[in-house]
Amino acid sequence: MMANGMTDNGSADDDLARRTAAAMYESDRASQMLGMRIEDVRAGYARLSMTVRREMTNGHETCHGGLIFTLADSAFAFACNSRNERTVASGGQVDFVRPAYAGDTLLAEAVHRSQSGRTGVYDINVTNQDGALVALMRGRSHRIRGQVIPEEAP
Repeated sequence: MMANGMTDNGSADDDLARRTAAAMYESDRASQMLGMRIEDVRAGYARLSMTVRREMTNGHETCHGGLIFTLADSAFAFACNSRNERTVASGGQVDFVRPAYAGDTLLAEAVHRSQSGRTGVYDINVTNQDGALVALMRGRSHRIRGQVIPEEAP
C-alpha cells in the first residue's frame, strides 16, 4: 500500500494516475480538511473515503448533503484528472438515497463512462461502511489546457 492508502500495482497508465493523484492531493486543501483519503486510483477511476465527524452533521443529525456531494466530487476530480490531463467539472447531479451519520465511513467510487472530445461523463457511487448506497452522482468533465504534473521525457 502506498501513501494515502493507494495500492502499488497495475500498468504504466495506472502509475501515472497514482502520481497525478498524489500531486493533486498535496494541493487539495478541501479534501485534506475533510479528512478524505485516496484509497485507490487508476486511469479513469478513483475511490476515496471519508469518516463523517459530528461537525459534518446538519439539524437532523445526519451528514450534510453538501459534504456527501463534496466527497463524490473529489472522487470525480481524481478520476477525471487521472490521465494527467487538466480537467474540471462542467456539471454534476446528485441523488441522495439514504442518510449517513456521525461515525459512518463513506466510500466514493468514480468510474469513467464516456469521452467525446474534451467532454467526459463519470458515475460516482457513495456507500457507507456496510456497503449500503448513500448517494449517486453523475459528473460531466471538461478537459482544459495543460497537465497536472509535468510530462516526463521519454
